[in-house]
Amino acid sequence: MGGNNVTSGTSSGSSVGSGASGLGVAPPAGQPHGSAVTRLPSGELVLGGVGLGELSRQSAEVGGDASARIGTPTYVYDVDGIAREARELEDAFEGAPHLVAYAVKANSAGPIVRALVDEGCGADVVSGAELLLAMRCGVTPDRLIYNGVAKRDDELDLAIGVGDIGIRAINVESVEEIPRIAARAAAQGRVARIAIRINPGVDAKELDTHSYIATGHDEAKFGVPLSSIPDAVAALDSAGSAVRLVGVTAHAGSQLTSIDAYLASARAVFDTARSLRSRFALELVDTGGGFGIDYGEGCPVRPAEFIRAARVVQREYGLDDLALFCEPGRAMVGAHGVLLAKVIQRKIAAGDPPRRWMMIDAGMNDLLRPALYQARHRVVPVTMADGARLLPFRVVGPVCESSDDFGVHELPEGDVAEVALLDAGAYGYSMASSYNGRPLPAEVFLRGGAVATIHARRPITDWVDDRR
Repeated sequence: MGGNNVTSGTSSGSSVGSGASGLGVAPPAGQPHGSAVTRLPSGELVLGGVGLGELSRQSAEVGGDASARIGTPTYVYDVDGIAREARELEDAFEGAPHLVAYAVKANSAGPIVRALVDEGCGADVVSGAELLLAMRCGVTPDRLIYNGVAKRDDELDLAIGVGDIGIRAINVESVEEIPRIAARAAAQGRVARIAIRINPGVDAKELDTHSYIATGHDEAKFGVPLSSIPDAVAALDSAGSAVRLVGVTAHAGSQLTSIDAYLASARAVFDTARSLRSRFALELVDTGGGFGIDYGEGCPVRPAEFIRAARVVQREYGLDDLALFCEPGRAMVGAHGVLLAKVIQRKIAAGDPPRRWMMIDAGMNDLLRPALYQARHRVVPVTMADGARLLPFRVVGPVCESSDDFGVHELPEGDVAEVALLDAGAYGYSMASSYNGRPLPAEVFLRGGAVATIHARRPITDWVDDRR
């Protein structure tokens, strides 16, 4: 919830430059562009085996009439690459009891959720709508967990009431939430399965991530403080048979690029679980997600390494009979999506050196992370001539806000028709809005080296009709 993967591509060690958005100059737009994107000798950018040079001019329906084009801004996802991420993470458990609960808020597109379900993933949801979506995409209630500090009564009723016994676990984030859940369960004549989400009290400096997504420190709104665990036990005793404690969970923060903070949080989970299991029949421990990806400044650890390290500590605590859950979001999808945008025009102001802007048709309404977190997404031309001279351009969108700014990037001096904003598969479309009356982007899903599914953009008249 909140920072439960809600993201930033920056960390406290990142260098940032001056300007409206505080985003510095990227390395030159050479090879490699990223873990999921390559460039052909012809100069065309490729994702998932599909050249992106003509994609926006293809039909908005698979196999349809090209007169209705996909256009831009458009998110493009390599679903096969996303599935590979899931398989790699699943393999890290080596057959031990576990659940990879995909954080749906990272990217809630049905083709992606269904692909992850096919790879054995469950779902971590943070709203009633996400819960219903996950189930419609094939997630069974026993593979659903629900995070959030302010779940509404109707959302609790849904989580308790689905299936034969409700979802696998409602993660409670305060002592005060326990009697609320007990009352909702009693009203349905059911037993609510809950896990205590602790706040592990990890030092915020140790988390080394953006303050908006550091969730495991003492000042965060998330989780039950360790000092309040006795109060939570008393609330469980008072709740009686209306609730059943099945696990202990935590989430340190997001975009973690080292294992230390994650393991500090995991140790707090395991220590709490070990102290509680003499009184409660625990089934699971959940070390959360937050696995980082490479936004261009490097990420030395893979998600599987977090899990392998956590499993070692789990065994040290004698808890390897309990299922180990994790909640990855960004790590599954982030690197395998790009945002295509059309270059509207350039603007050059004389000076020494001159100031250069490149205006594109994608804005902060399409990709909010740079404005919200000062996060950096590399911007590269979709096609680039060999030997093109690169110059610094500040890439900006059409939204009437100074924060609608994607930073300074090295781009060709000559004409550029389209650019791609890389590593945009997580918290892109899911955080998009129709601010300024701009329609939500289209989405294209690639499988097997071809376009498999298209979610076309809606006409601007839909927004007009809704607002009139």
